Amino acid sequence: MKNHHYRVVISYNGSNYFGWQDLGDEEGKATVQGTITQALRKICKYAECTVSGASRTDAGVHAQGQVAKLSIPLKITAKKLQLGLNSLLPEDIRIWQCVECLDDFNPNRQSTSKKYRYYFSTDRISSPILHGIVAHVPSQIEGAKSNAQLDLEKMRQACKLFTGEHDFYSFSSRDKNIGSTVRTICQLQIESTGAIGLDVQVYYFEIEGNGFLRHMVRYIIGAILKVGRHAIDFDDIRQALGNRNAQKLSPKAKARGLHLIEITY
Repeated sequence: MKNHHYRVVISYNGSNYFGWQDLGDEEGKATVQGTITQALRKICKYAECTVSGASRTDAGVHAQGQVAKLSIPLKITAKKLQLGLNSLLPEDIRIWQCVECLDDFNPNRQSTSKKYRYYFSTDRISSPILHGIVAHVPSQIEGAKSNAQLDLEKMRQACKLFTGEHDFYSFSSRDKNIGSTVRTICQLQIESTGAIGLDVQVYYFEIEGNGFLRHMVRYIIGAILKVGRHAIDFDDIRQALGNRNAQKLSPKAKARGLHLIEITY
């Protein structure tokens, strides 16, 4: 039976999912890809369907612009497929766009850049309203030996060290399926934003590159936050970028603040 193919843009809150990638029946863990596949199969009367995503987001990571290719043995208009999926999917997953595409469309390999944002609040007490979508990075850690405030200006300077082409081996988790660990970051900056109707100070990192290794964004942000605490300095980052060191400069930043914003083709 001939398959029909659709390119979709997906938004989801990843708090209730063990990442994007379908884990099959492993421990009954819900994933975004698996949830969409189940909804597709209902539309196609449980025939074989495939969902191929552009980015394998981690557990707890969110997306505003995930891109995927849906392949189904059913001829249906893109609009009806979008409406059908959104009626079956839980409220924390939505299909924003849906268009027909060619069989050879590969959402991962054909992408030219990916953009992420990492949202964080610096207030003394974390906001329960923002829990799960914004990381809490208090400006000052209560009980810490040092009284130093989180140094945002120094963090902005540290961002510049990561732009350009580098070997990010020291800022990623091992993945046997990946060859080269060289990637190019075209922009990395820190901006301030406001939470609508809430008296909370929220900032975000915006990072865009031609591709990202496993946990790469979270290790980079973790290192920059450590710079902001004056726990490491610029030379430590330069050395890590210049050497393939398995020992990390910092832990990964928490997943909850990370959002996949846009994928460009």
